[in-house]
Amino acid sequence: MGFENHDVERKTLAILKAIDTLNRPSGARIIAQCLQDQGISLSERAVRYHLQLTDERGLTELVGRHDGRAITDRGRDEIRAAMVKDKVGLAISRIELLAFHTTLDYERGNGAVPVNISLFRRDRFKKALQAMRPVFERGLSASPLVAVIDSGERIGDMVIPGGQVGLATICSVVVNGALLKAGIPMDSRFGGTLQIRNHRPLRFTEVIHYDGCSLDPSEIFIRAKMTSVRETASTGSGEILANFREIPAACRPLADRVLEGLSRARVGATVTMGNTSEALCEVPVEPNKIGVILLGGLNPVAAAYEAGIEAENHSMSTTMDYERLVDYREVLCCG
Repeated sequence: MGFENHDVERKTLAILKAIDTLNRPSGARIIAQCLQDQGISLSERAVRYHLQLTDERGLTELVGRHDGRAITDRGRDEIRAAMVKDKVGLAISRIELLAFHTTLDYERGNGAVPVNISLFRRDRFKKALQAMRPVFERGLSASPLVAVIDSGERIGDMVIPGGQVGLATICSVVVNGALLKAGIPMDSRFGGTLQIRNHRPLRFTEVIHYDGCSLDPSEIFIRAKMTSVRETASTGSGEILANFREIPAACRPLADRVLEGLSRARVGATVTMGNTSEALCEVPVEPNKIGVILLGGLNPVAAAYEAGIEAENHSMSTTMDYERLVDYREVLCCG
């Protein structure tokens, strides 16, 4: 941002995020209350001082004396670009946070599940769905359940922009959440591209560890065109998005029951689970632990990208009510 004072920089960034979350012109009082709800204590007077700074730098603009400030496009760009050092390790932190907020009761079919949000141009959405269809049909997604969010609607902290459609796909973190609720710790090691040969997992060809990455590795692999999900769906061989986890070997029986419950709820697809202390798909496993490979929730979106249909992906974005999700075939019929 160019501010000399680091404390001022952090507070100003928090204010920008608050205005963006409120999604409407807001005054100092409302912004201060929003910050208070997030555990950040700033007086109205302090907020007004920082708003003068953001106005000067073109990050906010005064809509009216009674309406307050609105964030500018430059302000939104600043949110995305600022405080890079605070983003290191964000992926693993996001996994842990979403796992904690996962409240799915797979027996009753309700509760919150973690989702990815992918934004498509409205005029390309139908073609995107058709490109994704074989991936869902071949069981290469974390779940066949999805949700469509129309422009202007809010999900989590995001409002779907005009002219776009949001597609919510279940994130593999749902497994972390379900195991956590059952008292089973799960170590999320990395995301990668998993080579499939004759419908069977062979090896990871590329990996990015969560604890040193600010983005979900899946987003990186999709953008870099390092997947062949469409080919895998068609021929049974190719490279798909997958995630590697570990659990204590002593928890295996209970983990099996949880995974079976998730399967009945049609979420959290598992590629394979290894044996105690044995390498899985050529990945070494810690002593007295078991390797678990989960399907990436963005595999359908990767297939669309391979077909030339781009999307803006917000992986591990938020949680949503399980009851809002529908079978992908219902979306295809309406798309």
